[in-house]
Amino acid sequence: MATVAQLPARGSGSVGQFFALLPGIALLAVIGYAGKLTELAIASFGKSHHIALPNIEYVLWAIVYGLLIGNLIGLPAIFKPGVDTYDFWLKLGIVFEGARFLLGDVFRLGLTTLLFTAFVLFFSIIFMTWCGRYFGLSPKLTSLLAIGSSICGVSAIIAAKGAIDAEDDDVSYAIGAILALGAFSLIAFPFIGHLLHMSDQAYGLWAGLAVDNTAEATAAGALYSDVAAKFAILAKTTRNATIGFVVLGYAIYWARKSGKEVTGDFAHNANFLWQKFPKFVLGFLLLSLLATLNVFSAAEIKDLANLSRWAFLLTFAGVGLRTNIRQLTRQGWKPLLVGALGEFAIAGVTLALILLVAPHLNP
Repeated sequence: MATVAQLPARGSGSVGQFFALLPGIALLAVIGYAGKLTELAIASFGKSHHIALPNIEYVLWAIVYGLLIGNLIGLPAIFKPGVDTYDFWLKLGIVFEGARFLLGDVFRLGLTTLLFTAFVLFFSIIFMTWCGRYFGLSPKLTSLLAIGSSICGVSAIIAAKGAIDAEDDDVSYAIGAILALGAFSLIAFPFIGHLLHMSDQAYGLWAGLAVDNTAEATAAGALYSDVAAKFAILAKTTRNATIGFVVLGYAIYWARKSGKEVTGDFAHNANFLWQKFPKFVLGFLLLSLLATLNVFSAAEIKDLANLSRWAFLLTFAGVGLRTNIRQLTRQGWKPLLVGALGEFAIAGVTLALILLVAPHLNP
């Protein structure tokens, strides 16, 4: 089962632990680069033979190669610590992407995405809660699915686990459903986007608002175009920034429901929000601010964008390697059904809103 992975905390590791990460990181790099080489090779073959071949981005190839290796061959223990850093590379890539946004663009588009994010939060929580109750899921599993679908998938579920004292089985079921649906979005979203002839900006906003996991949202955007990935990251980062508030709300709700004393201390709640807040969002905004102040030259912005793509190469390889298809199919049909109904409803309603405002979005 995929987890939210990160590099060892400063001071908690050792030289031995650092070197233990290297085999897995090297594997991520090899798979990711193989995906890029495959994209270039197919494009070169089509050009040299005058054949119009579909442009399949490196994102999909990296995920496919990772899936094949992880599910057909398996992942030896020596590679697992390094492979689990794929979430770190995702966050690093998003931080570098900040250099491609002027702060004015962030605020202008941020207002649009903030309004849509508020809608997605309320709609997801209400609809998923109703679905969970209708199909008889446990209340805490229902809460986890609602939190995961409304914010940032697996990361939100794990953040909420301790806050609401959820059972490990409920967490596994919720993560399994979210991962299965995230994999499906990589196929469905680009297909629908091209079918409707959506602009890069409109599609990117839709992917960032409707796809749960940050890795899958970024990948869904990149599968459409580089520009779409840029806007998908902006929309998804806006959603991620709400995680502390939503998890805090659920923590208070379940504490009261269980009869525990709920503290109204401002400092306590502020500390809780800071602990849950995704810090990479601040890095994204910092680089955006520096770009707005013209600290970076055009060449440096291009270099940061390339660093972002290299980080995403490792990320997408890790998504494939850590997706266990057999394990996903053993999670049971009810959580998957509730998750699917919620995801389809969220994607459909969000798509309708995006198409409605798309003519008014500035390119």
